[in-house]
Amino acid sequence: MKSRAAKPDNGLANHEIMTLAVYLLGGETKPIDTEHVSVKAAEMAPGRYNWRFYPQHINIEIIRAFLSDAKKQKYGNYLSGSGNEGWMLTEAGAIFAKMNVSRLESANLGGVRMSDGEKKWFRRERSRLLSSDAFLKFRSGKLAEITQREAASLFRLDEYVTGVVRARKIDRIVNAFRDDSELGAAVIQLRDLVAKAGANEH
Repeated sequence: MKSRAAKPDNGLANHEIMTLAVYLLGGETKPIDTEHVSVKAAEMAPGRYNWRFYPQHINIEIIRAFLSDAKKQKYGNYLSGSGNEGWMLTEAGAIFAKMNVSRLESANLGGVRMSDGEKKWFRRERSRLLSSDAFLKFRSGKLAEITQREAASLFRLDEYVTGVVRARKIDRIVNAFRDDSELGAAVIQLRDLVAKAGANEH
């Protein structure tokens, strides 16, 4: 196997290909199965992840290894998840993907398309966030008055939501709304507030 940091012909490292594959499959706001990532990665770097003697087959073990690399701090901490629970972009991964997706040359990659269910979730969540106590205080310039409970509620967090699940809930909201003209600044600043609170609990 080539080096983990080896770069395919498009100049992207393998963990970066995995990150972009997850992004193109909608992994900003939902976990993506390893098999779906495998197919998308094979489209992005033809032949790179196939078996040597059976080139018609994708080597899913290599895909899993590179997906795991993308979780590591030394590779940018772009993904969270596992083979069992699926793969989702962290905030860092979402930022990387949006900045680098234009480097892909394949014409058949397609953009990120939201399903009807995802569109409904997005509209419902946006409405909920805009009417939340935390956002209303933020918009009124009362950031200091936002309580930990109000900030946590914005991300649908409570004391029972910890660890990876907590991080994913935060990432999902931030990834979905960080570029929103009304909500972007609020979710980023309130993310810092709940992240600090989560760190203090451990």
